[in-house]
Amino acid sequence: MAKERLSVVVTRRLPEAVEARLSELFDTTLRENDTPMTREELSKAMKSADVLVPTITDQIDAAMITQAGDRLKLIANYGAGVDNIDVATARQRGVLVSNTPGVLTDDTADMTMGLILAVTRRMPEGLAVMQSGTWDGWAPTALLGGRIGGRRLGILGMGRIGQAVARRAAAFGMQVHYHNRRRLRTETEESLQATYWDSLDQMVARMDVLSINCPSTPSTFHLMNARRLKLMKPDAVLVNTSRGEVVDENALTRMLRAGDIAGAGLDVYENGTNINPRLRELPNVVLLPHMGSATLESRLEMGEKVIINIKTFDDGHRPPDQVVPSML
Repeated sequence: MAKERLSVVVTRRLPEAVEARLSELFDTTLRENDTPMTREELSKAMKSADVLVPTITDQIDAAMITQAGDRLKLIANYGAGVDNIDVATARQRGVLVSNTPGVLTDDTADMTMGLILAVTRRMPEGLAVMQSGTWDGWAPTALLGGRIGGRRLGILGMGRIGQAVARRAAAFGMQVHYHNRRRLRTETEESLQATYWDSLDQMVARMDVLSINCPSTPSTFHLMNARRLKLMKPDAVLVNTSRGEVVDENALTRMLRAGDIAGAGLDVYENGTNINPRLRELPNVVLLPHMGSATLESRLEMGEKVIINIKTFDDGHRPPDQVVPSML
């Protein structure tokens, strides 16, 4: 007798190849339009599925998991971060959670370097001049930016992405410094040419560029608060491709407007799409719509990991990318 296929609900549109493979392997319900599910739609999906495939736009809290019933057994997150899911409550309810680590590393690190260059070399300002049709030709003092070679880069969070940023920054001739929950092994530090700072405050005060690469957890919420932002040098630049909640966005906006920080490159925001309007007006800020991992390659690899996690679970084994509270 054939085994009954798992019921899988996908909350957002995924690359066509990923959706096709999911449909081949499982009894899959796909999202018809590329908009986030409402809370009611998400709750209904959780009650009807064996496996839910959400994305970072789906906030799955304790109440939703508790009310899901007994059918839901796996939340196979399409994304590396799981701060959108109450993993502890899921574990208590016997629901496994998996993610897609590793596949976003290089793309996000590339975007981090792109933002560092865009801010320090004033690329958006140059683009605006060209698009407005007001460029009168080359001038010796026009749109002078700064060279990144020789600058001190402070990396806040030295996991996979932080280390990938370090390798790229070293190739550009930057001096790499970092603060992390745990110090790296000596051989890793040496290979990255990275200097460890036990004190985040002391590192922040001495860096030319600060890159945020730590996850969003209760302990990292507003880690870069108003007090710590004020420690930055007036000619320093802040870049965030991690999570918006790590930075006090209102405090950052005030300091950028006052000239207390030279510039910022942001791909993530504290309140999602509800971005401080004063931040949009600033010429010394580069804002991107959460594009850090937006390559076709990474999206396909994320899908492959989701499929492997579900298939492994369906075969009676622990998903290779299972997340447990102690990992967070």
